[in-house]
Amino acid sequence: MLPIEQAIDAALRSLPPKPDDDAKSDHKKAYSEAMSAVVAVTIGAELRRRGCKEARPAEPGELGGSGAERRMAGGIGAKKVDVTWATEESGLLLGISIKTINFRDSHTRNFQKNLTNRRGDMLIEAVTLHRRFPYAVLAGFFFLDAGAHSDHVRADNGAPRRRSTFINAHQRLKLFTGREDPHDRDEQFERFYLILVEASPDTSSVRAFPVGEPDKEISIQQVLNELMALVAERNPDFYEFDDTTGKLIRARS
Repeated sequence: MLPIEQAIDAALRSLPPKPDDDAKSDHKKAYSEAMSAVVAVTIGAELRRRGCKEARPAEPGELGGSGAERRMAGGIGAKKVDVTWATEESGLLLGISIKTINFRDSHTRNFQKNLTNRRGDMLIEAVTLHRRFPYAVLAGFFFLDAGAHSDHVRADNGAPRRRSTFINAHQRLKLFTGREDPHDRDEQFERFYLILVEASPDTSSVRAFPVGEPDKEISIQQVLNELMALVAERNPDFYEFDDTTGKLIRARS
């Protein structure tokens, strides 16, 4: 297992047991927030290891303060961002938005209920940040419970009547990924990933897929390599990407 995969595995195993789908909403909300928090701290640590020394969040005291997520000034208001790397010389270089859907709807028994709302939250975040920082690399990490891969419904004849939430999410999000130019649409993310997740104190797994490519599974290490390379491409006077170590290094003159 790759180092970042090991770190995320440990983070997910640190979570308390997942509440039942029919548990009280505040218990489910607390669990989802805890998952987002441990993943964000883990990714922040990995970014610092890769040369992004100001990346947040971090454990308290690690960066000389609370280490909490940043509240970034945006084009249409300030916004808290789950994972950020910003410097005094460049402003926001990299932002990662983390959202989760961990529980089945009590009526439909699928994971689709909050998909549109989560998408809306993430797109507002992209617009807010890109209007202020058009060169920033923004990534969306959308975690879906692994059961979302197989919550489709079939008719009596075996034909699919409703696609799985996983497939529907790819369909509904693919318009908002692949922002290759700083002048492209503000609501697009440079990169968007759907991540199927299982988490418990005994076992965990993450399976990442670029949005729009439900058959292309990639590692979290590959995801971060893509983001690091894109940051270097957007900031060639300051950074280069070392594809051997996966780190950003200062650009050579």
